[in-house]
Amino acid sequence: MKCISRIIICCTFTLTLASSPSSAEQQFVTVGTGGMTSIYYPTGRAICGLVNKSRKEHGVHCLAESTGGSVYNLNTIASGEFDMGIAQSDLLNHAYNGTSKFKKEGPNTKLRTIFSIYPEPFTVVARSDSGIKDFKDLKGKRVNIGNPGSGQRGTMEALMDAVNWTNADFKLALELRSSEQSKALCENKVDAMVFTVGHPNQSIKEASTLCDAVMVSVEVPEVDKLVAENEYYRKAIVPGGMYRGTDTDIPTFGVDATLVSSSDVPVDIIYNVVKAVFENFDQFRKSEPAFANLKKEDMIKNGLSAPLHDGAVKYYREVGLM
Repeated sequence: MKCISRIIICCTFTLTLASSPSSAEQQFVTVGTGGMTSIYYPTGRAICGLVNKSRKEHGVHCLAESTGGSVYNLNTIASGEFDMGIAQSDLLNHAYNGTSKFKKEGPNTKLRTIFSIYPEPFTVVARSDSGIKDFKDLKGKRVNIGNPGSGQRGTMEALMDAVNWTNADFKLALELRSSEQSKALCENKVDAMVFTVGHPNQSIKEASTLCDAVMVSVEVPEVDKLVAENEYYRKAIVPGGMYRGTDTDIPTFGVDATLVSSSDVPVDIIYNVVKAVFENFDQFRKSEPAFANLKKEDMIKNGLSAPLHDGAVKYYREVGLM
């Protein structure tokens, strides 16, 4: 009887191992996000949380890592260090085509879009005592233009090129990370900061709460030209009343935050990532205020500056979204 019991126990243990992915079968994937106070970081955590929720079924274990932002994420996907990353649609376009910041590296045609996430208006926040009323008033002021490798820096430089500005046109051009800029604004170390970000944003709420800060219009002719000539840009509005000190709508332009990967990443991994998010869509939308109005149909067509990954296409076709 003892022998029979041992056999039953051993058989049961073997069947249990066979029915769930072993540690050797687990596939670990990393998502590059952004600074701790950016929306990219909680976005990556929300995506990975949903993937890990069902990892016993598919064996994919997801880790979100805080990074310097879009450019960093695109470069680490190209090097194979990251499997996925969040990036602005304009910078994804440049990386895919080997233009602008990615001219030296050349085209990375292996880049693939998984889905777009939310719109990111280019946002300028200024001290109310700075005399800055619109974007052109930044000239001669102390401005945080964003850390190298961040999406806000990339969009700021594109607009600076459009208006024929260089860093020398500012009294001071700082390169602070998004987590540092609100404090610098309120401590009067800068007159204004720029941020390409989804709204509402905690960093901007911090600036408008701790000191007298206002949002600044970016409605200039050069923006019209940028939007007309580049499909990854579109006009945007930051609604009035969202932040203290700004009661009216603020016109600007923006991009889309997109989840990006490489064609080298297996189809089944991306398929399971998309499935985890889209089959828990209500939970995903509730994870961040900026996600409240997300629609699945928009996420598979907006901001697609690189082809969709085959794993994403497989899921979208399976559920009738394509």
